[in-house]
Amino acid sequence: MTTPRLLVLRALLDDPGRERYGLDLATEAGLEPGTIYPILVAFEGAGWLSSREEEIDVHAAGRPRRRYYLLTAEGVTAARSALARRRAPQPGPDAGRLAW
Repeated sequence: MTTPRLLVLRALLDDPGRERYGLDLATEAGLEPGTIYPILVAFEGAGWLSSREEEIDVHAAGRPRRRYYLLTAEGVTAARSALARRRAPQPGPDAGRLAW
C-alpha cells in the first residue's frame, strides 16, 4: 500500500458516509488531481468504493459534472485495516534478536 493510497483512505475515513468528489479528496489528501484519479479507479475496481456522476446542467452550473465516491462497507473495513497495518511497528533486520 503506497503512501498516496493511504492518504486517500485517511481522507475518505474522515467521514465514511459522505460522498466526496476527486478534487475535494485530492486537496484533503495533499495530492495532485492526476495522482488521485487512478487510485480512486483502483479502489472502485477492488469494491472499496462506489461512484456516481452527478446530474446537473453543466451550462447552468458553469463546470463539468463531478463523480462522487463513497466507501463501501468492505472499503471501510479494508481502509481501517490498511491504516492500522501502516501504524503497526514493522519488524526490522534485527527482529527476533535480543538486545543486550
